[in-house]
Amino acid sequence: MWLKQKKQTSAISVTDKLAKVMSSGINLSIDELIQYQNKSSLINLTAAKNIQSQMSGNYLARTKGRGMEFDEVRHYQNGDDIRAIDWRVTARTGTTHTKLFREEVERPVIIATDLSSNMLFGSQFLFKSVQAAHLASLVAWHAKIRGDRVGGIVFNEYQHSELKPRSRQQGVLHYIHTLMTCHENSQNIEKIQTSDDEKNNQLAFEQNCLRIRQISRPGSLVYLITDGHHINQEAIRHLSHISRHCELVVCLVSDPLEHDLPNSDKKLNVSITDGFQKQQLTLGDEKTAQKYHQQAQAFIDEKEQLLSKAGARLLHFCAGQSLEEQLKNGVASWIR
Repeated sequence: MWLKQKKQTSAISVTDKLAKVMSSGINLSIDELIQYQNKSSLINLTAAKNIQSQMSGNYLARTKGRGMEFDEVRHYQNGDDIRAIDWRVTARTGTTHTKLFREEVERPVIIATDLSSNMLFGSQFLFKSVQAAHLASLVAWHAKIRGDRVGGIVFNEYQHSELKPRSRQQGVLHYIHTLMTCHENSQNIEKIQTSDDEKNNQLAFEQNCLRIRQISRPGSLVYLITDGHHINQEAIRHLSHISRHCELVVCLVSDPLEHDLPNSDKKLNVSITDGFQKQQLTLGDEKTAQKYHQQAQAFIDEKEQLLSKAGARLLHFCAGQSLEEQLKNGVASWIR
């Protein structure tokens, strides 16, 4: 009786949480993505590396030169523009000094969202694909409020949509509409499992990383939102090229079941399959749970090492908890 009441309480809790984020947990709606317009203060897209651009905008380049924003005064050096000499400081010190400025530059925000079939999974709260769409929407709204142009790519194994960076609200709404369309298409695809699926899916991911590389102009802030399931060396090569000229942030979205087996007071034998092979697991067995966690962590560590070599900044998000709760509980500090 107690167990039944506990399950009912848990179900009510999840239902309330889903209502709070205006989501079914499986499908996407316009309301649940637009709501992040009012939550954009949860993150900060301030540049964390040098910005290279020839356009004016809202950010101060880390490189110093002749621009609009005064930065400092230093001793005159050969090659400095004589028009920047600070004559007051020069007269006061008896040594020639020159003014340095920082140039204002513009930074397009490129958001790449992976909605492949492996993202259509969730064991507790949201599908990983739904959480990825929430995160993409939050980044897009925040960029819009800062005055940045928003664009990017939304993709799955079979199709992709490229969106050129746009300013104002139209750019965000266009991206949100594309998220919803691609997510619906991913769910409607009738897929027959074949032994070549993993190889084909990795190839599709590589190609989409190449597309991200092609649309990312120097100085852009690039967000790749994925579970990293199909990351390989070729994809890392494209991402490495992006990180040389842009600020690359990779958001890895995972489900709690991809880290640990569910807790069980009793030992239960369950069957799991990837579509080709079946395996028996015993829930409630400490050794099985430990082995499962170690193998899952090894897979995560491998992805992190590859992405770190690519020069990406890594952020982890869980599909078992709302995005707002995670950001308020500390992930926001990683973004800043």
